[in-house]
Amino acid sequence: MKFHITTFGCQMNVHDSQWLARALESRGWEEADEDEAQVYVLNTCSVREKPEQKVYSELGRVAAHLQRDPEIFAAVGGCVAQQVGRGFFERFPFVKLVFGSDGIANAPNALERIAEGSDERVALLDFVSLYEEREETQTRVVSDNRQAFVNIMQGCDNFCAYCIVPYTRGRQKSRHPDAVLKECRELAASGVREITLLGQNVNSFGLDKGGAGVSFAQLLYSVASIDGLERLRFTTSHPKDIAPEVIRAFGELDNLCPSLHLPLQSGSDVLLKAMRRKYDRKRYLEIVDGLKAARPDIALTTDLIVGFPGETEQDFMDTLEMVERVGYESSFSFKYSDRPGVAAVNMEPKVEPEEASDRLMRLQTLQNKITRECLKKLESTETVAFIEGLSRKQDGGDIWWKGRDPAGRIVNVAMPEQDGLVGMMVPVRIVEAKKHSLLGERTGEPW
Repeated sequence: MKFHITTFGCQMNVHDSQWLARALESRGWEEADEDEAQVYVLNTCSVREKPEQKVYSELGRVAAHLQRDPEIFAAVGGCVAQQVGRGFFERFPFVKLVFGSDGIANAPNALERIAEGSDERVALLDFVSLYEEREETQTRVVSDNRQAFVNIMQGCDNFCAYCIVPYTRGRQKSRHPDAVLKECRELAASGVREITLLGQNVNSFGLDKGGAGVSFAQLLYSVASIDGLERLRFTTSHPKDIAPEVIRAFGELDNLCPSLHLPLQSGSDVLLKAMRRKYDRKRYLEIVDGLKAARPDIALTTDLIVGFPGETEQDFMDTLEMVERVGYESSFSFKYSDRPGVAAVNMEPKVEPEEASDRLMRLQTLQNKITRECLKKLESTETVAFIEGLSRKQDGGDIWWKGRDPAGRIVNVAMPEQDGLVGMMVPVRIVEAKKHSLLGERTGEPW
């Protein structure tokens, strides 16, 4: 059976799709291009505006393949599947399976039953109270770039006023630390050099009954001690839960990369309270100051929302002031949009779309300025680029390769080799800062 998976949204969805593909391949299925597939899986995201319409549009494209093979069927997973549920069956008769993030563990068996001729329509939408370990698939193939992502938890207990995640991914469930460490050790032994720990709020790992009494800081130190692991990252963090031990880890663990994504959302205390973020400007800046004291070269990035209900011009100016004060190297910024079922839907007054668009443009203009300044300061410094592949832009002469420095910045390096560098560490000197990346020259041999 040939299948094709389309993934929307966050890195956790990408990781889920990769596991699902391995699980199906272990059953003898074959991943195929869209034009050859017999089963289509859409792994969806409901965080951004109008996500349902994007999924409906994609299913419309899948429907066109029914002319080629009327036995084709589709499955919809992820957050939109949890949100719309059995409604997909009514609108799209060829959708035979819907599954939420807690139901993905049983999705391979359900797909197999349907492919064998079962007429049932399956909805795997129940939330579970503990993290369910997924079946071990065939040996996990290490990607050429020798990087891997490891889930440490699922769901979220924060119920921020604008966010649909707790309703689509369920309550927080920490994975057992022994399972996390086992997976990380196996990955490092197979040649992985960089691991990113994934969760909706990794800082609260272990605060539910699934964590077996192990805190996130303890897990972090345990993973960092694995032989052969050269770079360690984690995402995403919630400021209210970051512990002093985690902050201290940035100064004590050599392989913990000097970068942290720390969502601010707003620089206004009034809006932070309305958003139910459970911290204020003072607490957030204390965290930032602690991080910079522990690791002076740390690169901070963030998420920001403009146009949240009730946002005044002064609230927005408070956000701009915080962005300058912290000096984020980059940020993901969005206009607020209502998501069904969240508290902010009923909050007033709404910000006019034109005003929200203007604020977004002003915020991104400021961010672009700060990003350029941060990158400019790195000129003439030396670092190590972890090579991920060829650069998109080639201009003749040597081959341009794309890597990332320990903070995750893109570094493009010209080298004579035409292959064999993916997954290698290359010492470089930064010679020029571009708008969103760096140019480097090699200063030593790859390893």
